[in-house]
Amino acid sequence: MCSRYSLTSPPEAVRAYFATSNGLDFPPRYNIAPTQPVLIVRRSPVGEREQHLVRWGLIPSWVKDPREFTTIINARSETAAEKPSFRGALRHRRCLVPTTGFYEWTGKPGAKQPHLIRPRDGGLMAMAGLAEHWAGADGSELETMAILTTSANATMQPIHDRMPVIIAPEHFETWLDCTSGTAIFAETLLSAAPADLLEVVDVSPRLNNPRNEGPELHRPPEAAA
Repeated sequence: MCSRYSLTSPPEAVRAYFATSNGLDFPPRYNIAPTQPVLIVRRSPVGEREQHLVRWGLIPSWVKDPREFTTIINARSETAAEKPSFRGALRHRRCLVPTTGFYEWTGKPGAKQPHLIRPRDGGLMAMAGLAEHWAGADGSELETMAILTTSANATMQPIHDRMPVIIAPEHFETWLDCTSGTAIFAETLLSAAPADLLEVVDVSPRLNNPRNEGPELHRPPEAAA
């Protein structure tokens, strides 16, 4: 599962890492939560990679009223091709979700310890995402996304049994290219990241509140105390 993540790299670094034709001024965010505006990368009709802002929490196109639907923040990669909520997006609307790390928690309710899972060498990585477009009868529209998850690797297993699917840069084009209308090749990328790619760092319990924001959330727990 992935219910919170960060994106703290400068916009110029995001544009360079994903080789996008545009760049959006997305400010450093240390505590990105569901239903908030988030940055994704997807392929344009002419084949260029583009950055877009969407809402985190997928709403399938067939939903009549989003207010009566529980938004979906994660999709299980093992069953996404079979689920009505995801199978169309998996074939036609795959995207990348830029991140500098995601979070998981251990401990008892009321005393949860947050852990930041980030690239061992620092910098950016890409979570596999599914984008969706919803249009209402009144003309309203919503662009949304969900993050694909898979079984945890050895680094994650002591913390959680699930983790986001991480797409390596050399596989960006395979993942984003939806021109075939099939997910056959993309599905081969839906596995856990190598264990040595990531490291786990304990961070401030202030991260538990999604309203808190800022670099101090990445301070060690004892420093925060």
